[in-house]
Parts: sequence; structure tokens; C-alpha cells
Amino acid sequence: MAKSGKSTPPKNQQSAPKAAAAPVSSVKTIRNYLNRPDTATEGDPLLRKIFYGLAGIGLIVMLALSFKAGINADDKFQVDYSQKLVNYYSTFGKDTSALNVPEGNMHLYGGFFEIVTGFVSKALGVTQLQQTYHDVRHASSALLGWIAILCAALLARSIAGWSAGIFTLVLMFLSPRFVGDSMVNPKDIPFAAGYMMAIYNMTKVLDGLPRPNRWHLAGLVGGLTLALALRAGGLLPFAILFLFAGLHFFMKNGGFSALSNGKTMGRYALIVVGTALAGYILALLFWPYALQSPLKNPFIALSKFSALEVKIRVLYDGVNQMSDKTPWHYPLKWIWLTIPLAAVVGIAGSVLFLPRLLRRYNPLWVLLVFFAGIFPIFYVIYKDSVIHDGWRHLTFAYPPLAVAAGLFWNELSRLFASKKAIQYAVYGVFGLLLADAAAFTVTNPKMPYVYFNPVAGGVKGAFGQYETDYWGISVRQGLEWMEQQGILRADMSEQVIIATNMYYPASRYLAKYGDKVKIKYLKWERRCDDAWDYALYPTRFLDGSALQKGFWPPDNAVHTVMAGGAPTLAVLKDSDRNCSLGTAYLKVNDWKSAIERFQAEVAKVPDNELAWASLAQAYMTGGMWEECKAAAEKTMEISPDDTQANNLVGMYWMNKEDMGKAKTQFELAIKRDSGNAAAWYYLALIASKQGNLQGAMANLQKSIDIAPNFKQAYELAAQIYEANGDAARAQQIRAMMK
Repeated sequence: MAKSGKSTPPKNQQSAPKAAAAPVSSVKTIRNYLNRPDTATEGDPLLRKIFYGLAGIGLIVMLALSFKAGINADDKFQVDYSQKLVNYYSTFGKDTSALNVPEGNMHLYGGFFEIVTGFVSKALGVTQLQQTYHDVRHASSALLGWIAILCAALLARSIAGWSAGIFTLVLMFLSPRFVGDSMVNPKDIPFAAGYMMAIYNMTKVLDGLPRPNRWHLAGLVGGLTLALALRAGGLLPFAILFLFAGLHFFMKNGGFSALSNGKTMGRYALIVVGTALAGYILALLFWPYALQSPLKNPFIALSKFSALEVKIRVLYDGVNQMSDKTPWHYPLKWIWLTIPLAAVVGIAGSVLFLPRLLRRYNPLWVLLVFFAGIFPIFYVIYKDSVIHDGWRHLTFAYPPLAVAAGLFWNELSRLFASKKAIQYAVYGVFGLLLADAAAFTVTNPKMPYVYFNPVAGGVKGAFGQYETDYWGISVRQGLEWMEQQGILRADMSEQVIIATNMYYPASRYLAKYGDKVKIKYLKWERRCDDAWDYALYPTRFLDGSALQKGFWPPDNAVHTVMAGGAPTLAVLKDSDRNCSLGTAYLKVNDWKSAIERFQAEVAKVPDNELAWASLAQAYMTGGMWEECKAAAEKTMEISPDDTQANNLVGMYWMNKEDMGKAKTQFELAIKRDSGNAAAWYYLALIASKQGNLQGAMANLQKSIDIAPNFKQAYELAAQIYEANGDAARAQQIRAMMK
């Protein structure tokens, strides 16, 4: 047995190492598994050139794409944190604003990416109001995405040779979600880079013992540092290092008898503990919050993220629901529907080929690939962790899964090495299963991250079922269209008012126009609250049923940004401002003028559910109950979950003194929106009228829990106590109301 644990095949040897003749049955056999020839040394200079050629082309393409990408809406938090971090380090810790950033809990994140890009931008003399500032961030993210891809491919190459590395490289470069995220995602992509750097280099360091290559040692320290210097989840590669270093030690050195080999055990401990300690200390230097309590705060941050305190409304399986209420299969289904078919087949095939892979290659590193890719996903499911925006929080798990897929395709091609026609057919199938993903990236270079594979029916099939442009990246394309049309130009004589629910990306892009453009933040469901000339709205937070029924883009859309045959953003125009004026009249109880305005709006924009709902409200205020019901029902045709319309129909039946139908309607309203405080109140009112005081009080409690300042709910509760002779309790309730 060679002392180095490796033997090099002759230069002309191109075949894969032979499979073990017998199953693992002894310590010696286990040791031989780890000492089998390293296929990464197979001498094929052509494959090596192809590998690095593809890697170089991929880097150029990714960097080029990054300069065309829109701004991530979450950058509002990232950029603010970046500026605070720059101030912290520039003042040598005197400016402590980075130590506690409540908005977004950004202080719980490591600051490596924000510090580096922040200081680069400062050196260039650019601010967040300039496009160059965001170009720096996008290019940096793209570079780190490329590093993640390269490390994944190098790991596959190290395990099974250059051809496996090429399969993995191609698969990763043609994964639109990962490449698209690499343009705009400053959290998950840099973390994936650190994760893969650590995974790849730990295999080389452990295989290189007792004298590992210093560059791989540096790579391991760098990967551990980068991962932890980005988020608390970076503790995971530290744990993986200790786990697989222990397994490597026992398998390489005779099982438990190796415990008596103090010299070897000391060498392992020195390398593993030393690199882990170096990575941990270096990571803390980029994380002010962790520096305050190095042995405590990183774990506090980890516990916070495992619960993911931020809960938002998401669209999943055609239903709008809160992110803490999604089913267990949420991440699995998202992954299944958004990775290329070649990856789907490759991952499934690698599981079937696992016994073969374990026999032919170093089983420890094959198992590491599967563990690094599968464990995080199933741990999230096991912990019932809250995740949203698809599976972006698990982006780091995709490169190892791509390695597993690459190993499968490589092994399948080698299986038919002696039958060239079949082998070429394997290459052909691999290419065909990637064709859809490649075509999508080519035709949607500005936001490939919205990709859905053919299983989902593409983006068109996923429209109305799942979130598409959840970051508002398409806002840039919408604004660029307005510039092309001359709506926005440097010599504008009149101010243009633009409304959007993606304020940050719009405001950064439009900063160059100064006060010639005014931006108003209006949620989609509040877009009639103020006047505007144009509005930009992506599909984010829209009602899934309205999307499915074709009520979006709305009738007043003058331009639509498309991706894969589906709309991702609508540019709206409002010339008459009927809806905003009607809302203003309604606020001052001028219901007659409000009705006129809303009638004019629905005549011009028939699918404006807000105008229909407000028209129903105006009719109700004017005592026009039949018209109210008709307008409310029209609202629910467009948006079945509309809270106001659902409540108005229930109130209509109460006005008709049909408590049975009213109760049914309010129960339906709550089913559609459990946070509908008014519906719980009206159910309590109905229960009290029917003599069910206990039920009334239970419903009132739910109403107050949702809306603690709901005065009518307190008053009804007080009246119920008075009716039951408890004046003291009624007085106490009214005191709470004040």
C-alpha cells in the first residue's frame, strides 16, 4: 500500500478504476477503498482543456449577464446593512449602528459580501443612487456563483474524472435558477460559494494527509470563513468537516484500533481543529454582532434563522398562504419544478446508481456529496422551518445535488463506453433534457431565475400557481420600456408620478431623473389610495385565483414584461384618476360623487376589483343594498378572497335579516382570510342575536386578537356583559377600549 494513499495510473490509462471484487468485510478492505486509484489523475489533456475552457466561458457569460440584471427588492435591507458595516469598520467600531439592525434582522448575518462590495463602491466613489454601485454587487455575486459552480465541478472531477466534472459544469451553467440567482442574490449565492469551497477542499485536504497541499488548506479555511461570514448556517460545513474527518480517520487507519495511533490522530486533530479555528476566527472579523460575543452570538443567530421569524404571504399550488403555513413538501416541490430535467433525472439516477458509485469510487466522498445535498433539505422539513421565495434558502444544497447528477450521467456514459452508438445517445439525451433550460436562459437573460421546467409546464404553466418574479427584478425592464417610449427622458417638462409595490429597485433606477419623477409606494391592493400617472406591478403578492382566471395584467396595462410566455410585470396607465378620486370622496362620505367616479372607472377598466369593491362600499353607504351586493359579487368574480367584498355580501344578508345566509357568508369570508377581524365580529353579532352568548364572546375574542383596536368588538362585548347583569365587567371592557 502506498504511503500517500494514492497510486497513479499510467498516462495512457483512460479507463475507470476496477470495481472491488468483494464487499467490504474487513478493515483492510475499507482501507483499500480509500486507497484506490484517483481517477482525477487520468491523463486526458483534451478533457482538461474542455473543462477549463467551459469554466472560462461560463465566467464571462455570468459576469456579462450581471450587468443587465435588475435590482433585488431585498437589497433595501442589504445595502442599508452594507453602509452601516462600512461605517463600523471605517470608524474602528465607534459607529455601532451595525450591531443592531431591527429591519430585516440584518445584524444576524455575517457581513463579508456587504463589507467587500461596500468598500469597493466607496473606493470607486459611487453611491447606491448610481447604477455602478449595483453593478459592483451584481458582478460580485456572479463571481461567487461561478466559484460555487467551479468547486462543484472540481469535486465531481476529483471523484470520477474530468468527464464527470464536465457533466457537472454544463449542468450547473445551464441551471437557470442558480445562474439567475447569481446575478442578484447577495445572501444565498455567496453562501453557496463558501459551502462548496469548504466541501471540495476538505476532500483534498483529508486525502492529502499527513501533508495536505497548502492551497487546499487555504481553500478549506477560505470556504469555512466565507460561509460563516455570510450567515449563521455557515456552522454546517464546520460540522461536516468534523464528521467526515472522523470517518476518514477511522476508515483510513484501521477502524477503532486507530485510536492507539497517537501520532496520526494528532495530525488529524491539528489539521481539522486548526482549519476550523482559523475559519471561525476569520469569519468573526467580518461579523460585528458575532464579535461582541464570539461563542454565543453566532448560535443565537442560528436559532433565529432556524425559525425564520419573517413570515410573508406566498403563492403555492395556486393558493395564497402565509409562509409558516405551507405544507412539508413546499421545498421539495419547488426544487422538483424548477431545476432542469437533466438534473431531475440525474439526481434520481444517482440514487439508483449509488451502490455502483460506492464500489467504483471513494465511497466516503460519494457519501459526502449526497449528505451535503440531501441533509439540509430534509433537516428543514424535519424542523418544519419557515421558508419562502421558493427554495432560495436552500440554494447552497443544489451544487452537491448537481455533483450527484453529474456522477450519474458520467457513469451512465461509461457504462456504454464500448458501445459508442449508445454512449452518444446518452450524450444526446443529456443535451435534450437541458435544451429547455438553455433556451430559457438565452431568451430571458435578464431574469433566468424565474425558470420552471417542463414538468410545471414552464413559466406559463406555473403562472397563477407559484411565485415567479418575487424579487421584482422585472421592474428595470418595465422602466427601460418607458424610456424607450419617451415617457421617461432627461428633458421632461412635467413630473411623472409612478406607483409601485417594489419601491427600492424603482427608486434606485429612477434616481437619475431627480425630482422629474416622483415614486409612490402603494401595495397592489391599495393602488387606488393615491393618484399616479403610471404604475409598475410584478405578480408578487397578487391573488392566485385572479391570475388563474386571466384578470391580470389588468385592462389598463400599456405594457407587459414577459418570461417564458407568461407575464411577470405590468406597466399600468391612469389618465383619469377615477379610482383615486372615488376613494378620496368615499373617505369624506361623499358617496354620490364616489359612485360616479367608481362607475366611470369600472366602465373603463372592467377588471379593477378595487373599484368594484369600493363601489359596493359606496352603494352600501348610500343604502343601495341591491347594487351593493351586485358590485361586491362582481369583485369576488375577479378576486374571490377580497375581504371587503366578502364582508359586504354578509352585511347585505344581515340587512335582509337572513341570519343563516349571513352566517354562511361570513364563515366563507373567514375560510378565505382567517385574519378577517370584521367577519369574526359579525359572526359574534349574529350569535348574540341568536342567544348564543358563549359563541359570541369566543368570536369577539378572535376579532380582538386580530385587531386589538377594534372598538366595535369591545363595545359589543360590553353590551353582552351588561345584558347578563355584569355591569362591572362591561365597564372594565369599555375602559380597555379607551
